Amino acid sequence: MDSPARRGTAFRVVVTLLAAVAVLVLADLGTGAAAESGISRAMRERLDLPEDPAVRVHGFSFLAQAVTGRYGEVEVSMQRVPIGPLRTPEVRATLYGVRAPLSDLVGSGPARFRAAAAEGVVRIGPLDVRRLVVTAGGPAAGVERLTVEEVDANAIDTVVRAGGDPALRGLDPRTAARFVAEMPVGGADAQVAVLTALVVSDGRLRIVPLDVREHETDEPVPDAVRDSLRHAMAVELAPGTLPLGVTAISASVPEHNVLEIAGTVRDLDIGESTRSAS
Repeated sequence: MDSPARRGTAFRVVVTLLAAVAVLVLADLGTGAAAESGISRAMRERLDLPEDPAVRVHGFSFLAQAVTGRYGEVEVSMQRVPIGPLRTPEVRATLYGVRAPLSDLVGSGPARFRAAAAEGVVRIGPLDVRRLVVTAGGPAAGVERLTVEEVDANAIDTVVRAGGDPALRGLDPRTAARFVAEMPVGGADAQVAVLTALVVSDGRLRIVPLDVREHETDEPVPDAVRDSLRHAMAVELAPGTLPLGVTAISASVPEHNVLEIAGTVRDLDIGESTRSAS
């Protein structure tokens, strides 16, 4: 049977171990917060943002990554970053192979880091697109609300069976979108669906209208409404080089009411050396 002295020693060992673990956890969290804050500050300064973006460092141990100065994956999220004609987009970036000694991220001086690669995504709400559509004038100026929906093969087939061009069956649903415009048609409020292709070339996104009809019934709309929406929805978004030097290479509708432009870039240098060289 264990003596009281042995039980007391074992208890002290357990308490010591728990205290050591608690210290390590707190140090890990503190180091992670410092790293995230430094990366956030560097991104704000590099992109001239009005506020620090949200940053999350992935990985099991912040402390271990900070010791080596290497972070496998870092997520950055920025809200309402004006890009070209866009006024309210959300910008997300995933940085891979980040190299940043902790001394380069903390302190009062300019923060800096490097990344082997980055994936950039701009998420556009339909408000920006509606603004461009209404500006085109004609019946399209009456669009009161605009939403964007995902498209699948069944939806495309339904349009063809309702009288759409059979060539639409060759449209890739992954790079297609359906915009639904709420607007007056024939003196009454109606929902008009515009089936479009999303084409990205030279860093530009073109929305190409392919078919216009009533949303619920798939019936044709008056010629004036159809022609006006075809013209107004032929929108070109030219954000050019996205933040961090990312060039757009693809577009999609990953979820309801989200139009997404994405691209990649390699060998990023964010911080004092980048700004002084520009």
